[in-house]
Amino acid sequence: MDALTSASEGGLLALVESVRAEAAMEPEPVATGEAKKETQIIAIYGKGGIGKSFTLANLSHMMAARGKRVLLIGCDPKSDTTSLLFGGRACPTIIETSAKKKAAGEDVRIGDVCFKRGGVFAMELGGPEVGRGCGGRGIIHGFELLEKLGFHDWGFDYVLLDFLGDVVCGGFGLPIARDMCQKVIVVGSNDLQSLYVANNVCSAVDYFRKLGGNVGVAGMVINKDDGTGEAAAFAKAVGIPVLAAIPADDDIRRKSANYQIVGTPEGRWGPLFDELAQNVAASGPRRPAPLTQDELLALFSAEQTGGSVALEPATEADMRGGRVVAKPSLEVVYDAV
Repeated sequence: MDALTSASEGGLLALVESVRAEAAMEPEPVATGEAKKETQIIAIYGKGGIGKSFTLANLSHMMAARGKRVLLIGCDPKSDTTSLLFGGRACPTIIETSAKKKAAGEDVRIGDVCFKRGGVFAMELGGPEVGRGCGGRGIIHGFELLEKLGFHDWGFDYVLLDFLGDVVCGGFGLPIARDMCQKVIVVGSNDLQSLYVANNVCSAVDYFRKLGGNVGVAGMVINKDDGTGEAAAFAKAVGIPVLAAIPADDDIRRKSANYQIVGTPEGRWGPLFDELAQNVAASGPRRPAPLTQDELLALFSAEQTGGSVALEPATEADMRGGRVVAKPSLEVVYDAV
């Protein structure tokens, strides 16, 4: 018995000494080499027609001019994200090309769907024809195909995703819901409808953060800024920075309409888009505090929005054209026991 006790004590002492020796070891030195490059995947949302494609084409062009590798992916069924980049020319979409290749028994290659200009690589997911399918499902199918083409192995500094913010179905919320991007940028203007869409995007980000998601809003780009200040007030209220304010200038409008890039280092608007590119790179993902409908309306004067209107409840007489006939109730009323 004493021998067993002695052996157990000896084993315990050996274990203690082993632990002490391990604790006394110096840790490995902290790595001081160059950090590995990680791709920033950024989803840009905004109301249709607010200028997302214009903003992204010029932003991506400026990023490429500054030596960054940029991939621009259009996720709008209109397939117009790359039109400015390619001088108005439409490029084959992933969904359309996939259908044709499948019918021919062929595989889709990267050169069938990805094209480049000015150092920017670009592609369009596309969508179904009107009335023939779900745009959101088309987005999901497009990303499934991108993964088969090796999306996660591509070596880009930035991947910019252009999403329609008006639509709230699952496919268009994919990057936020599935943590497919690190951060979101909203594009808006000094009008209620575009800020309503921006607020919806902030609500989606906030909702999925509550569920454990990691995507945040990096900030807002104010397009067609006329100086009235509602968009800046919105950004401040929800707790996100303004990354750039692009003025409502006729030179920008005219050149954009003619499919001309204005975000060049040597151009008049180069400093503006250079600052935007720097802010996009530096701004981290934040959890926004979305506004209620009344708080959103309060950003505008009552004359602009009808915010002073009081809701008047309708009556049975209103619904029946003023003719209300009292009818006996069929409700069974029991006497109290």
